[in-house]
Amino acid sequence: MEIDLRFFATFREAVGQRDVTHEYDDDSTVGDVLEALEAKYEGLDGQLIEDGSVRPQLNVLKNGRNVVHMDDLETGLEDGDRISVFPPVAGGA
Repeated sequence: MEIDLRFFATFREAVGQRDVTHEYDDDSTVGDVLEALEAKYEGLDGQLIEDGSVRPQLNVLKNGRNVVHMDDLETGLEDGDRISVFPPVAGGA
């Protein structure tokens, strides 16, 4: 199945572009995709998963909905889903 991936801020820099489409097995989960991304892109290594969950302060959305509020890394995927990955954001006055 094809999954559309969208990266923001420093993660976009690590991947080299904002939007990417990758092929995954039909029974893949969000965790499988994040593990594959960490292995493929050096700048993402160790940045997406921590202690069996999405890293704290990180936002991973499946079709606009945060996977932490779904089944976290076990969230299932279907052909054509979009995964958006946002790094932690800090700042303000």
